[in-house]
Amino acid sequence: MATTPRNRRATSRQAPSRTSTRTVRARPDNTGVVTEPEPRADKVPFDIDDVLARVREAVRDFADAAMFALAARGHDSLFEQLVACILSIRTLDEVSLPAALALLQRASTPEALASMRPDDLDALIRPVTFHDAKAHQLHAIAVRTRNEFGGKLPCDAQVLQTFKGVGPKCAHLALGIACGHEAISVDIHVHRVTNRWGYVKANSPEATMAALETQLPRRYWVELNRLLVPFGKHVCTGSRPRCSTCPVLESCRQVGVTNPR
Repeated sequence: MATTPRNRRATSRQAPSRTSTRTVRARPDNTGVVTEPEPRADKVPFDIDDVLARVREAVRDFADAAMFALAARGHDSLFEQLVACILSIRTLDEVSLPAALALLQRASTPEALASMRPDDLDALIRPVTFHDAKAHQLHAIAVRTRNEFGGKLPCDAQVLQTFKGVGPKCAHLALGIACGHEAISVDIHVHRVTNRWGYVKANSPEATMAALETQLPRRYWVELNRLLVPFGKHVCTGSRPRCSTCPVLESCRQVGVTNPR
């Protein structure tokens, strides 16, 4: 079943399961080598289906990540999602979501946004980090989308990453939400949580993405970001994670955790 952006609890499209309890140890060049994880007598075998089911229930009452929340409000075109992702870079969702809504209520199409001056864009998105640079990036994307692509972005990750400021994370997440593409988007929360679980072992979000692509079942590729952003914010936090109340404690290897709550 394809992802339905307007249904905030919808999962990514189904695909044959490739569940594995193995850990992918990513090389510096982002390729993965699969090895068996170190056993722990106090932990049960890691089952990604069970773990994500528990996480899904744990985050049910938390706010969706900004781009999913935006899609639920009807801003689910690829252009709108790409705009929202750029605004979210190095910015809290609580700040980027209102800024994205303010901008897209004023100009939700490439034509409308291209007709605005960068200074006017900057005034609308001023609360976000690097707002001046982002205003110029968004204006350039809108102009090029209008002139080169007839006002409609193609569902192509390589094309999206030719725009200044758009990396794999934004390209993959926007494509997953707007186009239903099966692509993994790894931000700091996905990177931290999956490595802390011991499900992957990688030293950067890019290497984590490559490792996850090796072993994560494809049906979770889009949903993973949706689940782990609120889970990383409220449960598996960067400092002092809430291990005592974590629903997946019995499976989590707690890699690098030294001062849990």
